[in-house]
Amino acid sequence: MTSIALFGAGGKMGYRLAKNLKGSRFDVRHVEVSEAGRARLSGDLGLSCVSPEEGLDGADVVILAVPDTAIGKVAAGIADRLKPGTMVVALDAAAPFAGHLPQRADLTYFVTHPCHPPIFNDETDPAAKRDFFGGIAAKQHIVSALMQGPEEAYGLGEEIARVIWAPVMRSHRVTVEQMALLEPGLSETVCASLLVVMREAMDECVRRGVAKEAARDFLLGHMNVLGAVIFEETPGVFSDACNKAIEFGKPVLMKDDWKRVFEPAEIAASIQRIT
Repeated sequence: MTSIALFGAGGKMGYRLAKNLKGSRFDVRHVEVSEAGRARLSGDLGLSCVSPEEGLDGADVVILAVPDTAIGKVAAGIADRLKPGTMVVALDAAAPFAGHLPQRADLTYFVTHPCHPPIFNDETDPAAKRDFFGGIAAKQHIVSALMQGPEEAYGLGEEIARVIWAPVMRSHRVTVEQMALLEPGLSETVCASLLVVMREAMDECVRRGVAKEAARDFLLGHMNVLGAVIFEETPGVFSDACNKAIEFGKPVLMKDDWKRVFEPAEIAASIQRIT
């Protein structure tokens, strides 16, 4: 049986993973330093915790379910206890991309991250429809990268990824560099920023007299239909008026060189700020 040491098992992310790993084919050792986290695992899931030393003893896989800012310190603190061939799993590309994992060529580094449940989906169960993050009831896609290690290790990493992010639809293989383009580049620097602007635009309509509920309903409805066309969920074209609004609106909202956020130096700087 493949043994997994789950570090940060009682934290926000670690708890999700511990819940999904429960009942799987893996022998999971839960490592959690906080009393609140240990109590949550015990009270909610009936899981007991072990010391880091016990968790690492003979472990085949170590999952670092800890904040990006702590991964370097945690990884450095356990590196000497890892046997050659151990797989270290990170849940975000930031720390691996920034070089915060120990320089040990005999370890396997696997990085995986959820895409989260898509806006356009076929969910009918109320619990799944309200599972916006994923990993509970709603189906989602995932991305994974084998940063270093033998090619055959990818299969094990992807199997673990499918369990911790379940239920999973498509599993995409990417590189760590590509994952960094997706986050923070695409998902946070671009998507989150533009969504914040859209919320501020809605608030501006409210400030100018539109009822908040009316403005919200109007915006979310148009996000649905416009998004379906733009992202090819459904065939369709915009009206001449809409196309003209985009033609004149985009230069007002976006700088000509906005795509520089995807340049390697910009991605590296963004990751440096969060790690």
